[in-house]
Amino acid sequence: MSERVTDDEAERPPTPDDSAPALAAEIVVSQGRPAECTLFPPDADDFERMTTWITAKEGSFVSLDDVR
Repeated sequence: MSERVTDDEAERPPTPDDSAPALAAEIVVSQGRPAECTLFPPDADDFERMTTWITAKEGSFVSLDDVR
């Protein structure tokens, strides 16, 4: 079975039910080490943040204001 998308459906903005789950971000700045930004679901515990979710070191991410 296939679904057909009309032009009206393709152009409609996403609703909250259509979007991906919300993520939280935490930036950790340590003296003498690059900052790290971790993206994770808000309900993840500390162990899940270290083992399952995405962490990027400074230089791999930019401020949203810098890309607008």
